[in-house]
This record gives sequence, C-alpha cells and structure tokens, in this order.
Amino acid sequence: MTESFAVDYADARRKFAAAVKAHGGRMRSYANPNRGPRGEELATDTAWFGAEDAPTVMVAISGTHGAEGFCGSGCQVDWLASGALASVPAGVAVLLVHAINPHGFAWIRRVTEEGCDLNRNYIDFTQPLPENPGYDELADAYIPADLSGPVFEAAEARVRAYRETHGVHAASVARSGGQYRHAGGLFYGGSGPTWSRRTIEAIAADEKLADRRLVAVVDYHTGLGPYGYGELICDHTVDSINVRRAKEWWGESVTEPQLGTSSSVAKHGLGEIGWERMLGDRVSFIALEYGTFTPESGRIALRDDHWLHNRGPFDWDAAETQRIKAALRRQFYPDTDEWREMVLWRSRMVMRQGIEALARS
Repeated sequence: MTESFAVDYADARRKFAAAVKAHGGRMRSYANPNRGPRGEELATDTAWFGAEDAPTVMVAISGTHGAEGFCGSGCQVDWLASGALASVPAGVAVLLVHAINPHGFAWIRRVTEEGCDLNRNYIDFTQPLPENPGYDELADAYIPADLSGPVFEAAEARVRAYRETHGVHAASVARSGGQYRHAGGLFYGGSGPTWSRRTIEAIAADEKLADRRLVAVVDYHTGLGPYGYGELICDHTVDSINVRRAKEWWGESVTEPQLGTSSSVAKHGLGEIGWERMLGDRVSFIALEYGTFTPESGRIALRDDHWLHNRGPFDWDAAETQRIKAALRRQFYPDTDEWREMVLWRSRMVMRQGIEALARS
C-alpha cells in the first residue's frame, strides 16, 4: 500500500508518470523555468481520465505547499493503483494535478520559487492588499537574524509574549493568516500571481473546466489537526452554494474556518477563491488536511527554513541545510507506514465520495 509514496520530487514524478501510463491517462506537462537542488527539471504534470467532453470533473491536486506533495503525490498514485478508476461512472472525468508547486516540492519548502505561500496568493492584486498588523509587529521575530544567541532568544521571547497576551487564536491568525508586506517571511502572499497560480489557471483553461456543469476539487495538505486524521476544510463564502454542496457531497465532517469549526483559522488568498473566480458556483473545493505534529514544531521548522533561504546561496549538502530540511520534511510528511496507511484510507474515501456525488448530480 505505501509503495506509492516517493523519496523525493524526482521519484514522485517518475511514479506518477508510470501510474498514469499504466492506466491509460492523457498527460500534459507544464515546465517550470527553475531547477531542483540536483539540477533536475521541474514541472507540474496533469493526467486526464474519462471522456474529453465529460460534464462533470473530479480534480485532485498535490503539492500546493511544496513539501506537502510527498503526501498528495502518494495519494494520487495510490488511487490509480487501487483500481478505483475502473468504477468511475460515465459522465465523470478525473483530472489529477501533480506537484502544482514543483519548486517547493523539490527544494523541500512550503513556498514557491517566488517565496510565496501559494494558498495565500489567490487574491485580487488590483485591489488593496489585506492587512495583518499582528504579523507586522512580529515580522523580525518570526524570522530572526540568527538561530542562536541573544538576538534569537529575544525574538522567541517576543513570539511567546504575543501568544500569552493575545491568546492562541490571535497568535495563529497573526502568524499564518497571510501577509503581503514581508517578502521572505512566513505565509507571504506575494505581490502578484505566482507561476503556480498562473499554471493552475492555464490547466483549468486547457481542460475547459469552465464549460463543465460541475467540478469537485480536492487539494491535499498536511500539518494541521490530529495526527493522521484527514480533515475536510472548506473556505468558500459562508452559506454559498459552493459550501452547501461540499457538505452534501462529503458530509458533516466538512469544517469551515470562517465559522470556527476547523483546526485552521480564516485566511486570505486561499485556493477556493481562485477556483470561484474561474468557475463561479459550479465548483466545490475542499482542502484535505492531514494532521502531523504540533503547530509549535511547525513554526520552528518553517522559521529555520526561511532563515536558511533568506541568507542567500547555501550548500545543499551541508549538515545544517540537511538538518533544517529533514525537520521540515518530517513536519509535513511523517515517514511512517502507520501515518501513510491512515492517509490513504481517508484519501480513497474522499475521492470515492466526490466521484459518486458528481455521478448523482
């Protein structure tokens, strides 16, 4: 069961391509202009299964947050290996989008080559950018100049003091809600559409998704919630047809950050907004979020990774680099059969529910 998971981005891409070929999918590739840490080519690859003119489409996306692609890619390959494709009804097509953020996947980062959190990048950049005064206050503490010594200790003390003064929820919003002023900082939403955002928009256009009657989207994520549990998070506009339909399709386990029912807080620039902009009320989007370790260990892993990349060129093979990358990889991809088996069980369930719902519609 767990052989679907890869050891790195290049291995994941090979496994995905082999699985698609074995099951007769039609592939497209969108080359990223950058290279991986070993000089490897980077690309987002897609696979289409079903009639080209299918009125409904099930979309599954991996790698929005780079290193989280270990999980999403494994789930996509497993879904093909499971034999589920044979039971997809006529009238439903399946579109797998592999490694939408290939640079982050290859470099074991959560962000894109622009240093952006893709899941904060789907705002309308012609409008005033969202504010995050909490992040502004702590920007230089979140990413200190050093990872030891007096400057580091003072930064950590400020982060703790903010949490103690304002509470855990406010601290989470400040750190992860999205910010648009501090390039190189945590959860930076950017100053314009990233390559990955432009690519998902190109994929939607190439596959004529705007012409379909209904589209279901599952975006694989990791890092929030109880260990191994796959939470279905929906951030469409509260009480919109998009979110009501998501609850009809996937059931009462669907949570809404805007209503406070989720392990996630409300955030700016999420993927739901981008898909609504493209497809209107014909799309229902959920993030399938698998729990790993604590938010505090995640903060530390992201802090250290941003610190490393903000310094400029570095040696990929250096001990410090590998320590930082190993910690971030583990935070977003617990490398155990126990966790992977939990992940795959929920993934197969969610894909089946989405496909069955589209067939009923």
